Amino acid sequence: MVYFRKFCRLILLLMAPLVIFESCSPARKVMKAPIKEEGADFLFARLKEKELKFDWFSAKFSAEYSNKGKENSFNGQIRIRKDSLIWISLTPMLGIEAVRLMISQDSVKMINRLNDTYFTGDYEYVNRFLNTNIDFDLLQAFLLGNDLQFYENGKFRASVDHGEYKLSTGERGKLKKFVRNSQENLKIFIQNIWLDAGSFKITHADVKEIRRDNIKLESFYTDFEPVDDQLFPRKMTYTIWADNTIRVKADFSKLQLNVPLQFPFKIPASYKLVK
Repeated sequence: MVYFRKFCRLILLLMAPLVIFESCSPARKVMKAPIKEEGADFLFARLKEKELKFDWFSAKFSAEYSNKGKENSFNGQIRIRKDSLIWISLTPMLGIEAVRLMISQDSVKMINRLNDTYFTGDYEYVNRFLNTNIDFDLLQAFLLGNDLQFYENGKFRASVDHGEYKLSTGERGKLKKFVRNSQENLKIFIQNIWLDAGSFKITHADVKEIRRDNIKLESFYTDFEPVDDQLFPRKMTYTIWADNTIRVKADFSKLQLNVPLQFPFKIPASYKLVK
């Protein structure tokens, strides 16, 4: 391995940038010096210390969406009241809002201005449509690059994977005090989290339910930038691995933290309910 690193350094000095990128970049993505092995408790504590702290969050974004070989591009805005509301406005490249979403802990509402319809329902309907098993906490965490808030910490295992720290757990269920319905079918997740060895920010995460092993949610976070003395990933990729693979690539801009927000959501009287 030592000789291989010396060889790559020599190539970097002698070859053109394109050749450098193609031949040596995979090896150089690894930290220059081996990272120190750390225990799961230490890494989890650093993860919690470095994750995004906020009460209010807003941003604009551009995104590319692909599903069943079809691709679409759109712009949007997102507003979040921590652990309470997620508001999303989607606008095609024409500049006129097409869809508005209001997501709470127990409901999902949508206005579709393209066909004058609206929807109000719960996560059960959305999960059947997307073939997933998400809830508000999981959605909020994946959108922001944070860890789950109201799930048991379980027994994480720590390891080093391709120059990053990795935390893995096979059993992570929702805390009982946050189960709103006693009849709720509790989910137990298998989860993997990759942390940057310097910033301890999440760079990659995946989660799948034990009873639905064929479905996995995965996210990647890159281009971290400072926002109010915190780091936030400007670029994100989300993938739902299921019968139909859905992928969304988003590029965030104009981020604001802790500025009180409005969440306008008025359904026009002429719109029809989608059941």
